[in-house]
Amino acid sequence: MKESKTVIFVAGPTAVGKTKYAIEIANAFQGEIISADSMQIYKYMDIGSAKPTKEELARAKHHLVDEIDPRDEFSVAEYQILAKKYIAQVFLEGKTPVVSGGTGLYLNALLYDMNFSIMPKQASLRKQLEQDAEQYGTAYVHDRLKSLDRAAAERIHPNNLKKVIRAIEVAETTGEGIREFRESFVPTQDYDCVLIGLNRDREELYQRIDQRVDHLMKAGLMKEIESLLEKGLTENSISMKGIGYKEIISFLHGEYDLDEAIRLVKRNTRNYAKRQLTWLRRYPDMIWFNLSEYESEAEALPAIFKAIRSKGNDNGSKKGIKNP
Repeated sequence: MKESKTVIFVAGPTAVGKTKYAIEIANAFQGEIISADSMQIYKYMDIGSAKPTKEELARAKHHLVDEIDPRDEFSVAEYQILAKKYIAQVFLEGKTPVVSGGTGLYLNALLYDMNFSIMPKQASLRKQLEQDAEQYGTAYVHDRLKSLDRAAAERIHPNNLKKVIRAIEVAETTGEGIREFRESFVPTQDYDCVLIGLNRDREELYQRIDQRVDHLMKAGLMKEIESLLEKGLTENSISMKGIGYKEIISFLHGEYDLDEAIRLVKRNTRNYAKRQLTWLRRYPDMIWFNLSEYESEAEALPAIFKAIRSKGNDNGSKKGIKNP
């Protein structure tokens, strides 16, 4: 009977403080961090993605931070391959993988047995659908989805072109429709999972978001984006679709003034945090901690450590977690 192994997941909305807590957890449980952040994975995008600082990187070994060229396409399927490679590597070293981030699709790729190999990229189909949407409108493409997978068409708004196209790809590639979240995935058997969810009172979280945006601007986000544009990236690059980047690019193109750009970054980040929380609350095994209820990090950490040890033991994974 093989020894049980456990991966600790530290998830939560943007600006909640995941990096700081993930580092403390990694140090306490002899772990290394695997990022599950779709922006921090890119090189050169240090400020806008709020990457860990040099000091933070020195406190715990990080993987999948600053590894991918933003000019290259990068998919969740590729993320799954790299992340699982690092998880296996950390286990081989006798340590505990700590997955930290808030990108829902990346978390799904590690929590569930998602086989991306049966859904290859359909570059030509995607390009044709994008051209159809531009020429005939998004409703035209949505009607095509309706003819292939009516249930998916009812769930996906016609204006959400990216999801409409992805649903068409799945339907035409596999002959099956996209199923609801609760029906789609089987929990991974590769390792046990301990899910720690971090949140804060809404007012405090939004204040932290606003403060972070102000800090990123002072830290040189504008220069970073100008440098990326000089490298050949554009507003159409997937890596530049992230919040903070797209709004500043629109400012640089003269679509609105800087104050409006900053206001939009703050608003869009708050909305993103809402969507993250909605996504994360669908995980039934998530153990939630409202950090606003603790006076300090020092007070919250013992409770988090206790929950990790307890859940790890419940999973029968005493050997899989290096206890502090």
